[in-house]
Amino acid sequence: MRLSGPDDVTVRSCPGGPDLVRGATLVVDDDGVQHEVTRPVVAICRCDRSSRMPWCDSTHKAVRPR
Repeated sequence: MRLSGPDDVTVRSCPGGPDLVRGATLVVDDDGVQHEVTRPVVAICRCDRSSRMPWCDSTHKAVRPR
């Protein structure tokens, strides 16, 4: 996953949850698909089970960790 945006893009990992990304304008997933970021903060899925990849849909709360 790659992130694009101004120099002040920050990523904070939430224990057992998503990565919170602040300041990005573009997320490029592992397949090279570009996802425009239109919000100041977005949650990126880390459990790989979201139905809205790359965005977190809170599935991690309902499934056991791998």
